Amino acid sequence: MKKYPVYSVQNFSCNDIHRDFYVNTFKEHLKSHSFVEEPHRHDSYLMVFFTKGSGKHEVDFDQFEIKRGSLFVLQPGQMHHWSLSEDIEGFVIIFSQELYNLYFGQKNINDYNFYHSIHNRPEMVFEEKEIPKILPCFDLLIQENNQNNKYQLDKMLNLLDSIHIEISRKYSETYSHQTHSYNIKINKFESLLEEYFRTEKLPSFYAEKLNITLKHLNRICNEILQKTATEVITDRVILEIKRMLIDKQLAVNEVAFKVGYEDYSYFSRFFKKQTGTSPTEFRNTVR
Repeated sequence: MKKYPVYSVQNFSCNDIHRDFYVNTFKEHLKSHSFVEEPHRHDSYLMVFFTKGSGKHEVDFDQFEIKRGSLFVLQPGQMHHWSLSEDIEGFVIIFSQELYNLYFGQKNINDYNFYHSIHNRPEMVFEEKEIPKILPCFDLLIQENNQNNKYQLDKMLNLLDSIHIEISRKYSETYSHQTHSYNIKINKFESLLEEYFRTEKLPSFYAEKLNITLKHLNRICNEILQKTATEVITDRVILEIKRMLIDKQLAVNEVAFKVGYEDYSYFSRFFKKQTGTSPTEFRNTVR
């Protein structure tokens, strides 16, 4: 059975000093890591910025067009792969949460709006006039990485944070609802969802945990995510099922049990209703 790999920063970085922080131009990255074009995950954070070329990037079964200015931020555990043109150019950064949080102390990586949730869109497109705000930071990162200066890691991490700041500003402009005061509740809801979605599928359970009414939870979800609470729960369950199905480590009935469905027939009907295909058909269509 095929198992889709999970890569650590160490799979890319051979530098012991920066073993939790990898940065490279995309062209150089592909020369020694062509395997990343196959479906895989990372246990760290991944950022990719494209400056030339085209292609398609699939992240957790959603497909995005790649063009100049496309920037992607992936959180640990997200499945992705891409199909790229021969003239592709850009930058790739991979880093661990531990390294970032340890260095910045009071600031946590998850404080940035675009890292709040796996439901966040992983793609932003910087228009031509916006590229100069962010491109110099990537260029300086490459330069610093290729040298051996005092405070090298400090400078590289501060450049990374400058990029995060520009992304956050762009994200707030593009998805203005993310700054809404309801965000506090939606973040708590999604944290609870990560903890309980395998066993608790009813929105009333989460409303009770949040000390709000179900009506208010639905209002928050509709305002921030344009979905009902039930749809948010269902989407998370379906994503996990898809991830396990394509990893092919478990039989389909075992996948059903892992996400809390003891009745396989019900599980199969539920999956087909949401996706238009049976679990087995879905598994057989992925490469």
